[in-house]
Amino acid sequence: MNLQEASRLIIGLRAAGWNDTDINDLILWMETGDERYKPVPKDE
Repeated sequence: MNLQEASRLIIGLRAAGWNDTDINDLILWMETGDERYKPVPKDE
């Protein structure tokens, strides 16, 4: 993924209502595979 694609991903997630911490955790999980950053469903 290049920087333009990464930027569009972040902008899209913000538009979908994600906060910056959740976005960063997702990116960390994607890059490292560390389970502590894995996304979990939110209760609505």
